[in-house]
Amino acid sequence: MSQSSAAYSSIRELLDSLAKEQNRNQQLLASLGFALRHFTNLNRFLDLVPVIASRLVCLEGVLLVPFHLHGVIWKEQIRITSPDKSQSLIRKLQGFSRGQISGFAFEEDHLLAMDSLVQAHMPGSGIYATSLVSRGRHYGRLYAFDRKGTLVASDVNRRHIQIIADLTAVAIENDLFIQETRKHESVDRQLSIGAEIQAQLLPDHCPIIEGIELAARCRPAFQVGGDYYDFMPTRPELLGRRRERGRWALVVGDVMGKGIPAGLLMTMLRGMLRAEVLSGLPPDRILHDLNQLALDDLAQSHRFVTLFYSDYDPRSHKLRFANAAHNPPLLWKADKQSVSRLDAPGLLIGLQPDADYVCGEITLDPGDVLLYYTDGVTEALGMNGDRFDETRLIALLEEVSTQSLSAQAILEKLFKRLDRFVGNENQLEDDASMVVLKVGEGLLLPKVNNSLN
Repeated sequence: MSQSSAAYSSIRELLDSLAKEQNRNQQLLASLGFALRHFTNLNRFLDLVPVIASRLVCLEGVLLVPFHLHGVIWKEQIRITSPDKSQSLIRKLQGFSRGQISGFAFEEDHLLAMDSLVQAHMPGSGIYATSLVSRGRHYGRLYAFDRKGTLVASDVNRRHIQIIADLTAVAIENDLFIQETRKHESVDRQLSIGAEIQAQLLPDHCPIIEGIELAARCRPAFQVGGDYYDFMPTRPELLGRRRERGRWALVVGDVMGKGIPAGLLMTMLRGMLRAEVLSGLPPDRILHDLNQLALDDLAQSHRFVTLFYSDYDPRSHKLRFANAAHNPPLLWKADKQSVSRLDAPGLLIGLQPDADYVCGEITLDPGDVLLYYTDGVTEALGMNGDRFDETRLIALLEEVSTQSLSAQAILEKLFKRLDRFVGNENQLEDDASMVVLKVGEGLLLPKVNNSLN
């Protein structure tokens, strides 16, 4: 065979060998990419990383040290080729105290210290290290090593190792994202259950009380809120017409704060208040006793409650009331064509044990409208940065009260105007609740006997 033929054959064999190696490398990378697209178990994916990496760069071993979301060494997920021969190194990494400091992965000095630990365990070895990075966040460190000290980190090998590091970073990030998503889904399910329970605790319909109409709605800022309203017969044993003509408690309150804690306290308060209503005591004594009962629980939670308590007697048309620092209800008097506040002095529920409350009393006349509300209504932030405020609410109540509307229609108009003010796409900052009581237009007031005995 001529020299030229031998040279040609030799070059051909080299090219064939390079082509086979390139095809093998492509297949290795493709298998890792396939695993990344289809893996459902991070453990299995990480098992592949050292094996494929060592074959891809034809090195003795590869060490993978993943990081948790908070930047600490993920001890359970450390991987290395020939783990039986490397237990000592794995134990050193798992016991590396600096590696368990939150944010370890984000400090260059910490990473260099870990590199030194690995190098010290394999003296004389050739080691190449790179970081697992995805979207600027460090998810681990990948080491390729040869204990014979003959590591040749060519540009091709560096690129291959970096590709594997990048794919591994994406896999870890995806797994952490899936775990966080599952946590959020669990919380969302719990919130939904909490919101459902709370919705069941609030009245799902207004009771029939002789001579008046009622309409109510609570719109929580979160799924679970701290607003509270209720309608309770003071004598629940009465049925039918006798219940409709009996005395009813009408309550609106607000636990300071939002979300689950406020909702839980509201639920506790509801049970206490319902028990107190059965005592038949006047509103000021009800609030006094409620404050005594709830004081310890509210003090431990560092929260307070505002509450307006009233009871209405359909026979006398008298409304008695007491206020624990809640927003005073607004009363539209049909005969005067004006709005006034229905208020009485009193401290927050849960503020101090010796709180006193004052009982007020009024007579409701035909056409009168009484609006109970929480501060989420008046504190609602509009698109221009202004608050809805009490002045705007009074003007709106005056407007709708002159239109001979039902209690439900009045409530709808009030919320519609509030929604327009806040903006349909914007979220309320606080729970907003409103209860509308309207006295029937044709109500006959009881006769007053002016004769002298």
